Amino acid sequence: MSEDYHIPVLLQQSVDGLNIHEDGVYVDATFGGGGHSREIMRRLNGKGRLFGFDQDIDAFNNFISQSNNEADFCSGFQFVRSNFRYMANFLRFYGVDKADGILADLGVSSHHFDESGRGFSFRFEGELDMRMNQRGGITAADVVNTYDEKRIADILFIYGELKNSRRMADAIVKARKNEPIRRIEQLVAVLEPFMQRQRVKKDMAKAFQAFRIEVNHEMDALREMLQQTIRILKPGGRLVVITYHSLEDKLVKNLMRTGNCEGVEEKDFYGNCLTPFQLVNRKVIVPDTQEQERNPRSRSAKLRIAELKG
Repeated sequence: MSEDYHIPVLLQQSVDGLNIHEDGVYVDATFGGGGHSREIMRRLNGKGRLFGFDQDIDAFNNFISQSNNEADFCSGFQFVRSNFRYMANFLRFYGVDKADGILADLGVSSHHFDESGRGFSFRFEGELDMRMNQRGGITAADVVNTYDEKRIADILFIYGELKNSRRMADAIVKARKNEPIRRIEQLVAVLEPFMQRQRVKKDMAKAFQAFRIEVNHEMDALREMLQQTIRILKPGGRLVVITYHSLEDKLVKNLMRTGNCEGVEEKDFYGNCLTPFQLVNRKVIVPDTQEQERNPRSRSAKLRIAELKG
């Protein structure tokens, strides 16, 4: 796959974390530009299988254009154009009961940030869309123009961790009374006065992240996918997840430590935590300095690996 679409983060560390068996069955829950999938396929033989999930039409088109020219995605690979929350259903459809490993890179592809027409980045002018799946669903414009003030404030505070969320929400509601906020540059103009000059880019990115998470129901989808992994993985199978912000990292950490996304511990008679997973790396893995310099978008990445107990 073209690195112009997306540079895979923590590539070797994450694929190594799958502990791949060459004839095993694996899932790349976030296909994106295909970088992780390609590396997994290189480690499989003709009997191994890989399922790549992505709901975005751009990822599908990128896969089609590249696979016509490369042998990496031939025998044993199946692209599934769907949200990973439906992983278990699609694996059953393809006759798979259990998998040897699941990998998910929860970052948004570089392609999305660099494509002005998708509305993911505040750096461009364009429509406020932000949908990963453009076949349906609400847009970011729908959110900022129809949600009430409290709901917008909650989104900015919970998903964006912005302290000025209430003032920002108030400004959005006042601005849309004069004119619907349909474009990126309109939203930027409304939010910018509430951001410190030295933090404008960082806080604007957080605001756009918050609306993107809401539009795509990312936290709900992640929670559903993570809970499925317990019944999808074989004993000894690996779950490998790369997160980029504290909310999703908390869900992953909770699941791996307790077996549920809420982090509720069940203990045995001796006080030991009952969990289906064994942590492979107790200390979170982060990109080294060289990778961060090569790919600045990797700076917030955290890699966690767990193995389903036998």
